[in-house]
Formats: sequence, structure tokens, C-alpha cells
Amino acid sequence: MCGRYALALRPSQIRQMLEEDGLEIDEAPEDTGDGAPRSSYNFAPGYHGVVYRSSTSDHNTTREDEQGEKQNDATQDPKDPKDYIKYKLQSMKWGLVPSWTRRKPDYGSMLKTINCRDDSLSSPGGMWASMKTRKRCIVIAQGFYEWLKNGKERLPYYVTRKDGHLMCFASLWDRVQFEGTGETLYSYTIITTSTNSKLKFLHDRMPVIFDPTSSSIATWLDLSRKQWSNELQGLLKPFEGDLDVYRVSQDVGKVGNNSPTFIVPLDSKANKSNIMNFFNNNHPENQKSLQPSMHEGAQAFKEDKRPSGTVQKDAGLGAKQPTAMKRKAEESLDPYNALEGNIKRQYRDSINALKNKRQSKEKGKKKEFKKITSFFKSK
Repeated sequence: MCGRYALALRPSQIRQMLEEDGLEIDEAPEDTGDGAPRSSYNFAPGYHGVVYRSSTSDHNTTREDEQGEKQNDATQDPKDPKDYIKYKLQSMKWGLVPSWTRRKPDYGSMLKTINCRDDSLSSPGGMWASMKTRKRCIVIAQGFYEWLKNGKERLPYYVTRKDGHLMCFASLWDRVQFEGTGETLYSYTIITTSTNSKLKFLHDRMPVIFDPTSSSIATWLDLSRKQWSNELQGLLKPFEGDLDVYRVSQDVGKVGNNSPTFIVPLDSKANKSNIMNFFNNNHPENQKSLQPSMHEGAQAFKEDKRPSGTVQKDAGLGAKQPTAMKRKAEESLDPYNALEGNIKRQYRDSINALKNKRQSKEKGKKKEFKKITSFFKSK
């Protein structure tokens, strides 16, 4: 099961990172505004996340879509999807609401469709029948949380890729228009499969994770595959790459809590139960991560603790410090504010650093990323 994950990146950052892995993106939501997806270290069901999909795969969900499909059939060669296929990042709600739903479901009903078992797709029929043939997508995440049962306790663990790449979850999506309101909602469910050996101690299920540099994503999103097949079913298997798995703060268990500390190892040697040490260390493994380096932020926090950075009363003279200055000083002493603010400042630097590192490794090698459309073969 996957009931909580982390995605604290903006759409523009996600787009850049996926494009560096060779994925085509023709459209993406804005970083801010009403249609922007949510960014959170504690991403919960009901939030609007980032989905990567084929931009024409929502046909037949409305009459307008049906007309658009007929027009495409009349003007395009269905045997050559690369001529018209486009890819987009889109904001959708986690917790799939089927297209035949008439009214908004309550939260409890929505929780039943946050995940879809891979074995439920192997048989014909069922609620996923139309979605698995025409509405396949990828959900983007930095990592996900799973809870280990330890007696009466439930201990949270964070799972992320060791190489720092984004996680691409195999998923399904749908579109519904509620009666009487005219409101249109896009939503998704994350497909789960049997766990791999690395996570067996933690849970018996895990999300299906695709490697962004492999052909699996191209196959999964191929619009010409309108029938469920053994090939598509065969993609739904445990992740074979290297994963980092470690225990994190129990504060992540409460929906609504959000902090960069949630993805910090609780008992690692680098951490020693001290979050600031984790962000300050220069261990090579941390430099490989896509998570922004907190070194500068931690140093700034230490410097702000000096007497010159605090608000002091005038010795008996009754003078008062300006309110703005006092507020600024108080914020500088809050480690959570320091970490959060530094993360926002460091995102672009960390992405550029990763890009430079990849380029230095590949210097002198004639290697080209294949675009996703290159995996399609003309029939």
C-alpha cells in the first residue's frame, strides 16, 4: 500500500529533472496559482499531485472528447502515434473518482481508490477496465512513506531512490463531471505490486516504480495499445533498482504536518538524531541526492544565534526595538524556518549541480538520451 509520499518540488523543477532523463514534456502547470499542484513533504490522499500522461488519452470521457477522437481518426494515421502524441504534466487529485460518479464522494470513499492492486488488472472487467486501456499515467514523487507495525506502535519509514532520481509510479487516472454543478475533476490511483526483498520487512506491497530512462514509461503511455495485454501486465513488477530505506520522525503520521525534516533519517550515522548535523555533513551519499544541500542554511542559522542577531532590551532606557526587526530576529532563530527558507533558495542550485555532475561523468562519451517517442515503432 502507498498512503503517503513526498513531493516538495515545483512543476518547473519537476519538468527540468524529467527532461534531463529524456522524457518529453509539451505542457506543464504553473508553479503558483489556482491550478497549481500541491508541494508537500507529507503528501496525503485528497491533495492535488503531479501526473505525467499522454495529452490525448482522455478521449471518450465527454461528448466533446468523442468528437475530437473521430476528428483525429479522420485526419491522423492511427498506426503512427508519434505524429500526434503529446505529453504533459497535469495537476490531479489523489483518490480516483470514476467517470460514472454522479456526486462528490466523501473522504472515506475516496480513500478506497488511492491504490489499485496489480493483480486486479489481470482479469477482464471490474472498475478499472476502461482506465487500464485508455487512461494510464505516471505519478511523480521524491519518495514514499510506509509504517512498520511494532506492537502497538507504528513506526514511519521513508523510501527513496538511492541515485536521487524522481520516482515514477505506474498509475491510472479518470475524469468526471458531477451532476448539477458542472465541475470537472481529474483524479488518479497508484498501482501497487508485491514488495521487493529490500522492503519485505516493512510491508508486503509497494508502488510500481518505473525508471524514467527506460522504455517502460513509453510502453505504459503508448496510446496505440488500446487493449490490455500481457506486455502491459508484465510491466507491473517490484522495483529492481537500489533504494534507501530509513526511519523518520513520527510527526509525519499526522496529515497536515509538513516539514523538510520528515525526509531526514532519524537514526543514521550521518544524523545521530540531530537534524542540523544531517544537513551540515559533506558525506558523498548526500551529495548524490536530489534533495537540496542544507549546509549553507545550517551555517546561517548558527551565525544568527550570535548576540548581534538577537533583540535586546535597552538597559533601563525604555527604548523599544521596531516590531519588524524583532520579528525578523525571531524568525532567524527558528530552525524550521531556516531549513524551509534555505530549501527554496537551494532548489535551483541543487538541480544545476546534479546536471553538472552528470555531464562530468559522461564527458568524452558519445551518449544520447532517446526521446520517449523514439520507442514507438511505425506499424
